[in-house]
Amino acid sequence: MHLLITAGPTYEPIDAVRFLGNRSSGRLGSALADEAARQGWHVTLLLGPNAIEPSDRGIELVRFQSTQDLQDLLDVHLVKCDCLVMAAAVADYRPALDEIDLAGKRKRSGGDITLKLEATPDLLARCSERATQSQLLVGFALEPQERLISSATRKLEQKGIDLIVANELKTMDSNTINATILGNASRGIELSVSTDGAISKAAFASWLLNHLTPIARTRAGISEHASHG
Repeated sequence: MHLLITAGPTYEPIDAVRFLGNRSSGRLGSALADEAARQGWHVTLLLGPNAIEPSDRGIELVRFQSTQDLQDLLDVHLVKCDCLVMAAAVADYRPALDEIDLAGKRKRSGGDITLKLEATPDLLARCSERATQSQLLVGFALEPQERLISSATRKLEQKGIDLIVANELKTMDSNTINATILGNASRGIELSVSTDGAISKAAFASWLLNHLTPIARTRAGISEHASHG
């Protein structure tokens, strides 16, 4: 079984020096990659800039910088996997092309500037459109507690994926996570289960894999007898 994971932030360039980014550490994705490798998955990890690397040297590690870089890598690697876990914190907006100067550096003018942003492609929805019926797609929803489940449920349906991990905004760059996994009933997955409190991201990686692995094996047409034989 081949698991493809995305993790860490995207950096969207403004010029040769500056960028728009976020505080994602990649800690969860790397913990998931380590645990999946320990459990016998073949793991490919697409990891963003300045993010924590997994400890298992057998993991195929590929670095990206921007949303466009990640899009290009997903185009290559999605077709090879049985399960995609999209844990990367992908930018929703990036500087418009005519705002970017990769060959130089914006000079301070002494006054205010206005930076025009454009929407980035929805990479998870794009993967859903390209995936086969045998592939399992797992997304993440990072939201404030008061709208966590409603936003995650809406995202699950809008993007056409199989599972979504709903976790609170405060878990970003934290060592712990308090999360709920929701299944997409319209895709035949009736699931709603919570960690029932904050746990370490290493423990969460094992917890998540215990839930998604049987579903991924069924989706790929691999029987439990074959897995033990």
